[in-house]
Amino acid sequence: MGPTRVTGTARPAFYALAPGGWRDYVTLLHPPYTLWHLSYVAIGAALAPHFKADVLGFGLLAFFLGMGIAAHALDELNGRPLQTRIGDTALVALAVTSLAGAAAIGVAVAVRTSLWLLVFVAAGTFIAVAYNLELFGGRLHGDPWFSLAWGAFPVLATYFAAAETIRAEGVLAAGFAALLSHAQRRLSTPVRLVRRRVREVSGRIELVDGSTIDITPETFTAESERALRALSAAVVCLALALVLLRVT
Repeated sequence: MGPTRVTGTARPAFYALAPGGWRDYVTLLHPPYTLWHLSYVAIGAALAPHFKADVLGFGLLAFFLGMGIAAHALDELNGRPLQTRIGDTALVALAVTSLAGAAAIGVAVAVRTSLWLLVFVAAGTFIAVAYNLELFGGRLHGDPWFSLAWGAFPVLATYFAAAETIRAEGVLAAGFAALLSHAQRRLSTPVRLVRRRVREVSGRIELVDGSTIDITPETFTAESERALRALSAAVVCLALALVLLRVT
């Protein structure tokens, strides 16, 4: 079998809808990944010594605005990885208003709880811009920063907002989120490479019994994407279980 060409109709992500109209805005949200990282918010709130439903609600809204909308809008503005047709002006407006809304929620919660939360607000605002626009030569855009910013940070920030302190269980949960986000990154990186940058693939795998398996784009994407879907659903289930444990 000859080389398999990755056609221009290939979706830039397994969750990407056909480009145009409202579908672009759904794609922009990276739905499974946004749910995944919002689950870290719920985990942080549920592990705090005293469960505070209002902190969970405000945390989910703030991180949805900051991570789900603003960060992804900036990411799309920086190179169009999802190939949406959303205009640059609209992306900037989404990023600015969403990030401002997230910061305002953080400030309001800090005034009600602990002013030390403002450190998290400032750090989250900074990393949303620096990471997704690849500022400072992209030094803040690597795997470790993704693990910290998209994994550990939402857990620790929400835990602190509810507990007004940081204890061992919060740190361990942040470590869990960082490591799981690292696994997410390791799975998704080769998938993004094939979907967004590869023109064609070729070759075959020879098995010990003499049979062969042709190498296609799906060889590098299918199993990783199944794992990513499963992990996303698993983290959501864990977050829901922990919240239900605290409210029932």
